[in-house]
Amino acid sequence: MNPNFHVVDFLVFGLYALIIIGVGLWVSRTKKGHKKTAEDYFLAGKALPWWAIGSSLIAANISAEQFIGMSGSGFAGGLAIAAYEFMAALALIIVGKFFLPIFIKQGIYTIPEFVEKRFSTNLKTILAVFWIALFIFVNLTSVLFLGGKALDVIIGNGDGSMVLPAIICLALVAAAYSLYGGLSAVAWTDVIQVALLVIGGLITTIIALHYVTPDGGIINGISHIADVAGDKFDMVLSRDNKEYNNLPGIYVIIGGIWVANLYYWGFNQYIIQRTLAAKSLKEAQRGIAFAAFLKMLIPFIVVIPGIVAWVMYSEGTFGSKEAFEIAGSTSLNNDNAYPWLISTFVPIGLKGLVLAALAAAIVSSLASMLNSTSTIFTMDIYKPYVNKNASQTKLVNVGRLTAGISLIIAVLFAPLLGNIDQMFQYIQEYTGIVSPGILAVFLMGLFWKKATNKAAIWGILASIPVALFFKLFPTEMPFMDQMFYTCIITIAIIFMVSLTSNPNDDDTKAIHLTSDMFKTDKVFNICAYIICILIAVIYAALW
Repeated sequence: MNPNFHVVDFLVFGLYALIIIGVGLWVSRTKKGHKKTAEDYFLAGKALPWWAIGSSLIAANISAEQFIGMSGSGFAGGLAIAAYEFMAALALIIVGKFFLPIFIKQGIYTIPEFVEKRFSTNLKTILAVFWIALFIFVNLTSVLFLGGKALDVIIGNGDGSMVLPAIICLALVAAAYSLYGGLSAVAWTDVIQVALLVIGGLITTIIALHYVTPDGGIINGISHIADVAGDKFDMVLSRDNKEYNNLPGIYVIIGGIWVANLYYWGFNQYIIQRTLAAKSLKEAQRGIAFAAFLKMLIPFIVVIPGIVAWVMYSEGTFGSKEAFEIAGSTSLNNDNAYPWLISTFVPIGLKGLVLAALAAAIVSSLASMLNSTSTIFTMDIYKPYVNKNASQTKLVNVGRLTAGISLIIAVLFAPLLGNIDQMFQYIQEYTGIVSPGILAVFLMGLFWKKATNKAAIWGILASIPVALFFKLFPTEMPFMDQMFYTCIITIAIIFMVSLTSNPNDDDTKAIHLTSDMFKTDKVFNICAYIICILIAVIYAALW
């Protein structure tokens, strides 16, 4: 056990777990005589208000890959990694205005269900199987592994002995309320989780800035890291920067990052599912705008601590070089930066609160992924192929069983991930093999009436070898550029196959769009303008 982690911290952390499980079970209760339906379990009864939607979107998104992985990338490359967050805020606005009205009008449960309505059952099934595999073997396993690794450093001795027990503990907490309560339990507990992760993140940032200079003080800390690590605050990296291949300069703003963000925020089931559960389109759009503002905060509570850790390590501040190595980073493993700061500098009592915030980020994402995995399997595979006449109760029970099995598989596979230098970049890079093709199919399906099912299938199948060609071809092309070119080529394939198979007429399943569909209220529009101005100011100041 880590001597820096006190019994008081264990009590605080335990209290957090009990509150989350208790609240999750309480909001999941049903009225006497009412049986939980599929809509109740998978879409929270379509009753979520904007503030719950926005909170849940961020809680589902912010996990170990941000707190641990993005902080590690901040340690390695600096603030430029925050492009993912700032561009995500813009992507959310685009999704809210142009994608969401179409999805909600279709009345869908899942993204694969939309694929069936626009293209075909065959394509829906292909994508449903793909997403289930992605959620289990990439998303769930990586979140569990990073979470276990973080707890091993904070609570244990950083030698890896507590990784598996920590993984099991995190999985049990997520399962305790999400398997029973469904999306209602996940979304309403996320309101608590997102408040906790923001507070905990701010505490870590403030304490780290205070200790980075012997004089103490937050202002002194900011001034010190700006002097020592000025190049770490460049938002646009030059070609001679060692992190350029991960964050390729201006192309981060105008290139492949849009493929990653539009795919993630627009067509990722465990994200978009919250908006499908809204009371109305207006509530969903306001929730997305709220999430965009929260997204703007994330770099300051996640990336800045990574930069502080780099300054401490490089200077050997307060013996931190040795402490960092004790924390399991003898080979400069960047993903130990955030846990090391918590373990070394956060005081007793607050350490338990900060760990609870980190656990909140992990558990909320696990719960979201589990619910979405079970939703896709139940509604897109079990119901149409196994039991078309399944009762509502049967669908809910199948959803719970699916989530439980998915979690068990992820727990078994998570420890096999081993040591990866920058987990956040790793996840982005390998998800980027498949996301460009999916984004291309959806964009063409949404906004081009001539796109055919045959073209969509050709596009999705061709996108994988195209992406692998760019990845394996012996060039120095950054993976973001690979994603961008793969998406463009896939769009071209869909365009050519569609014109070849159906040159004159619109596809019979084409979506008929009207200008009224994309009208947004004054609140959403004002929020969108503010987000755009803030991002412009940040990039102008830190170019």
